[in-house]
Formats: sequence, structure tokens, C-alpha cells
Amino acid sequence: MNKIDELNGIHANKPADYARAYLEYLASCFDAIDCNEVEALIRMLLRARSTGNAVYFIGNGGSAATASHFANDLSIGTHTGDQKPFRAISLTDNVAVMTALANDEGYNSIFVEQLKVCFREGDSLVAISASGNSPNVIAAVNYVKLRGGTVVGLTGFDGGKLRALSDISLHVTTEKGEYGPVEDIHMIFDHLIGSYLTAEVWRERPGE
Repeated sequence: MNKIDELNGIHANKPADYARAYLEYLASCFDAIDCNEVEALIRMLLRARSTGNAVYFIGNGGSAATASHFANDLSIGTHTGDQKPFRAISLTDNVAVMTALANDEGYNSIFVEQLKVCFREGDSLVAISASGNSPNVIAAVNYVKLRGGTVVGLTGFDGGKLRALSDISLHVTTEKGEYGPVEDIHMIFDHLIGSYLTAEVWRERPGE
């Protein structure tokens, strides 16, 4: 039984108590996060912006939503209109492309086939997967590594295959099946990194 299931059992019919316990558990998950890896991702994103390289985001389910949110916050949220943008692109956003690939090539190919078209030397991949074992994510990661690209993994549970394959690993240690806390913290990574990078962009403006 994982911690979330345990809390549901302890606080059955007590929503307020469950809410407090969930938030306390979520806070405890921050203790094992390696902030040096967060810094490594920030510096990688700044390098990509400087060189004009693209950073692609992928994930399934809730992680697909996080990929979209991350790409939005980097490409649009940090852009001041007259400064060099971050070329952040979510491969989860084109339904026509994804369903065509899933139908014709199989669901495990929906990201790697897009990368075969779009990926260029110097580009990077941010792969988001709580389990770290989603086959379509791992296929994309293996392709990027074969091309010499940087792989960033946002993972949970024990990290799975993705954590082992990642050059930069933002890992949330939890019991298996605890998708909620993992995905909560992945979104916090988005807002933490996005807010830092927005400030960096503004500091570059003349007179700031």
C-alpha cells in the first residue's frame, strides 16, 4: 500500500484531515530533491536559448499536460517581445499528428517519429514520466541519445529506465503509484524554473 492509499484509509469521511495529511506528505517529498539538478536544467535551457536550439517536451496523460504547460511557460511566459525566446516545443499538442502516428505506426512511436522530423544537432529533450518506464518516452529518449542530444528526465517512484538514461534528472522519490504528488512537484518545477528564467530575461533588458 502506498502512502496516498494509506492516507485515504486513515482519513476516510474526513476530507479536511485528508487534505492536511496530503499536503504534509507532499511537503516531505521536497526533502529528497536535488536542487543541483534543477540548476543543471536551468543552465541547459539558458544554453539552448543562447544557441537557438530547440527543447522538446514529452509525456503521457497528466505528464502530457505538464509538457504542454512547461513549453508554454518557457516559450511564451518568459518572452518579453524584444528578447531572444526559448524554443520550447511540446510534442503532445498536435492531436492530428499523434493520432496519425498512433494509428499508422503504433502508440510507442508517437514521439520518436516526430523527433525524426524535427530534431536537430544541439537540441534537447525533456521527458516527463512518473514511472520512468513509458515505452513511447523511452523510445524517444533512446533516439535523442543516439543523436548526441541532452536528455532531461522528470520522474517519480524509483525513476525507472528514464532516470538511468537521463543526463539531468529531476527525481521525486515516492512509492509506486503515487502519481498525484509526483505530478504536483513536476508542475512546481515548471513554475520554479519558469519564474527564474523570466527574471533572467528581464535582467538582460537595457536599463533593467
